[in-house]
Amino acid sequence: MADLILGQVLSFAGNPFHDGPAAARHETHGAVLVQDGLIADVGPADTLRARHPTARIHDHGRALISAGFIDAHVHYPQTAIIASWGKRLIDWLNQYTFPEEMRFADPAYATVIAGRYMDLALAHGTTSMCSYATIHPTSVDAFFTAAQSRKMRAWTGKTCMDRNAPEGLRDTAQSAYDDSKSLLNKWHGQDRLSYVITPRFSPTSTPEQLHALGALWAEYPACLMQTHLSEQVDEIAWVRDLHPQSRDYLDTYESQGLLRPGAVFGHSIHLTPREIARLTEVGAALVHCPTSNTFIGSGLFDMTLATTLRVGLATDTGGGSSFSMLHTMAAAYEVAQLRGQALHPAHLMWLATVGSARALMADHQIGNIAVGMEADLTILNLASTPAIEQATRRADDIWQALFPTIMLGDDRAIAAVWVAGRPVG
Repeated sequence: MADLILGQVLSFAGNPFHDGPAAARHETHGAVLVQDGLIADVGPADTLRARHPTARIHDHGRALISAGFIDAHVHYPQTAIIASWGKRLIDWLNQYTFPEEMRFADPAYATVIAGRYMDLALAHGTTSMCSYATIHPTSVDAFFTAAQSRKMRAWTGKTCMDRNAPEGLRDTAQSAYDDSKSLLNKWHGQDRLSYVITPRFSPTSTPEQLHALGALWAEYPACLMQTHLSEQVDEIAWVRDLHPQSRDYLDTYESQGLLRPGAVFGHSIHLTPREIARLTEVGAALVHCPTSNTFIGSGLFDMTLATTLRVGLATDTGGGSSFSMLHTMAAAYEVAQLRGQALHPAHLMWLATVGSARALMADHQIGNIAVGMEADLTILNLASTPAIEQATRRADDIWQALFPTIMLGDDRAIAAVWVAGRPVG
């Protein structure tokens, strides 16, 4: 039987970074018909009620039906260390990240954290994510098993490191290739799961390892490749010392076959003009991680890049300080303000849905409400707290009604979540 979900409906017919807020479509009394895991119809509530009289009704009143949030850059193994007292990037890795990732050699521990992460993400309205695992193949198995059991569309890959990491967290160029290939063949394309080739970043991979992963990507070009790029100024200086033969940070990847469509670069704050030009030319994607960038003191992302590049949005758990994409949208707004770039609520919602889907080359499947898309939905209560409700009551349009939830909302604003056409919980 089909399900008819009623409420306000927000979708996108274009890109607000090109077309402004007019790219969004808002149905005040709307409906979404869900059948066999897909969106089967969208339109005014009265029209769809008449068209589908036998559908089960789920009436959310004035709540806003959106595509499910998509977190385009996350480290699920850092779930347990989120909100640890922050330092700079390298200190964070050595003091918190690497010791915690060592624990994922234990499959039972990996299973617990993967399940906890998925449940926290869903509670905050996130229905898909692209995560780093650890060097342990079992960490990939745990993540994909947790996503598969929840019928989620999800991406991850074994994180590869062959230098500048503790004993027990290093592999080799050959083992990184072998393990990644084995995991890719095991998981990629199973249900809604996709494998991502994942060198952590140039400081922890030798040119030989990056070359091996570039060769693997050439063998499996349908996969994504994810890594980090230009997060902090001192990191960039370190990369320059480690890779003196490279023109810049991006070239450490480009020269090893790791730059083309399907490349997803987290952070990308301190880019040179050459790097921006090459990223634009090849159609690579950037992922903005605002809570992480402010928490670890990395810098302020330039959102004008979204006019020419694929740009997604991410919590960057656990360097990021929240599991909530609403909180992440609020942080993105504040970072842009500090750069003199005012983001409209349409920009923010786009980044958390269609933008992240485009960054992951999945906008034909998820990230928007349209007939034929997979039915991953997040339904927002636009009056979830007294502070938000009093602001919403004064609103003259949907954007004034939505913005307080973006800036002040948390998991209490998540009225319902649907994954693959089924309600969660």
